[in-house]
Amino acid sequence: MRRVWGQSEGRVGIILTAIIVLLAFLGPLLAPLVTGYSPTEFADRPFQPTGPFGTDDLGRSVASRFMAGGTLLVLYSVAATVIGMVAGAVFGIVAAYTGGTVDAVIMRVNDVLLAIPQLVFAMLAIVVLGPQGWVLILVIGLTHAPRIARVARAATLSVINEDYIRAAEMYAMPRSRIIFREIIPNITGPLSVEAGLRLTYSIGSIASLSFLGLGMQPPAADWGLMINENRIALSVQPWGVILPVAAIAVLTIGTNLLADAIARANASTNVGNA
Repeated sequence: MRRVWGQSEGRVGIILTAIIVLLAFLGPLLAPLVTGYSPTEFADRPFQPTGPFGTDDLGRSVASRFMAGGTLLVLYSVAATVIGMVAGAVFGIVAAYTGGTVDAVIMRVNDVLLAIPQLVFAMLAIVVLGPQGWVLILVIGLTHAPRIARVARAATLSVINEDYIRAAEMYAMPRSRIIFREIIPNITGPLSVEAGLRLTYSIGSIASLSFLGLGMQPPAADWGLMINENRIALSVQPWGVILPVAAIAVLTIGTNLLADAIARANASTNVGNA
C-alpha cells in the first residue's frame, strides 16, 4: 500500500474511490437532512426545479435519490467481486497444482464459459431467476470466475516449481496446507490486480443491468436506475442523469487507477525481491 500511495496515479485512485464510497454509505443518512426529503418522498411535480437539482420523473428529489443511490451499487459490486475471486482462485489454483486430467477438464470447461458473453449470460439468468439482489451478485460473480481462474492458474504455475514448494512436499506437508501457506501468499500480487479490474467490471455490469431494468427495481434509489428513469427528460431536467453518470464514472476511473497502481507496485515488489 505504501508503494501504491507513492504513485500519483494511486493517490488519485484512492481519493476518487474513497469520495464515492463515503457518498454511497453516508448519503442515505444525510439525504433527508440535506435535502429535506427522503429518497422515495414526493417533493413536487415531475421535472421541476425544486431543490438544488430538481425533481425526477415521479416528482421525487433528485438530490436525495442521488445521495442514497450508491449504497447497493457499491455493496453488490464488492460482493460479486469477492464471489468471483474466491471461485476463480479455487479452480485456478487446484487446476495448476493438481495438473493432468483435472487441469485439462477444469480449463476446458473454463474455456466454454469464457466463450459466453458476460452481459448476455447475466441478462438471461436474471430473466429466468428474477431481478433479485442475490441473483445479481451471484450471476456477476460467477461470470468473473473463469477469467480469474486463468490468472490464478498462470500465477500458480509460476510458483509451484520453486524450492520452498518442493521443500514443503519433501516434508510431506498436506496439499491443502501447501496451497494456503505457500502458494496463495505468493500469488496475492496478480490476484489483487485482478480483483481491482473485476471490481471495475462489476460496477459497470450492475449499473448497466439496472439501467436495462434487470438490476435494482423501483422504488429503490439506485444510480443505474436513475439514468433509466430520467433519460426521457434529459433536455429538460438533466441532473437526474448527469449526477449518477458522473458518480459511476468517477468510481470506475478511481478503481481503474487504483488497479493500475497496484499492478505497478506489485511489479516493483517482484523486481525488488528478485
